[in-house]
Amino acid sequence: MNGKHTRGIAATLVLGSALILGLNGGTRAESMRASAPQWTADGQLILPDDYHRWVFLGSPLTPNALNGGEAGFPEYHNVYVHPAAFDAYRRTGQWPEGTILLKELQRTLDGRASDGSRVEASGRGYFPGQRNGIDIAVKDSKRFADTNGWGFFNFGHHAPPYARSAAAAPKASCAGCHEQNATADMVFSRFYAPILEAR
Repeated sequence: MNGKHTRGIAATLVLGSALILGLNGGTRAESMRASAPQWTADGQLILPDDYHRWVFLGSPLTPNALNGGEAGFPEYHNVYVHPAAFDAYRRTGQWPEGTILLKELQRTLDGRASDGSRVEASGRGYFPGQRNGIDIAVKDSKRFADTNGWGFFNFGHHAPPYARSAAAAPKASCAGCHEQNATADMVFSRFYAPILEAR
């Protein structure tokens, strides 16, 4: 095989790799655009329809019985993220612009013991019951510059149906707590690390 032929093959391989990388990058950007937050004319966030098909990240639990009957969120915190943002985080370790993190609250079944637990076939513990509310965080550094690039939305803390849209919550309602306590970039990612970092 002469040098000219070898250089031709090498050039073809380089070009093919560049095209593949370009296509992959375009596909990723298109996926983020397709799953981007949707807004009403007056700037309210529209509740996504298909979030139960998203990537499940984790479910912290702070029951009333373990918090003097006054837990801020006495339910399971079922947290979901749309797949395009999940893929981007796995590649880069950063949440991209347009990320939607959705937390659906889910009550525990009524307890039988003083700590709120009950006994089921698998043993004594806490077991999920009625869905009971949705909160959403959206990363948009321009729109939410005053709250470290994230906006927070409450679609109701009650059983479905939830509100179809919601205005951004005041900083004191959500963003302040995230600023003071979140792991990084306003997200409690330490609770989701077993899934975010799984290989």
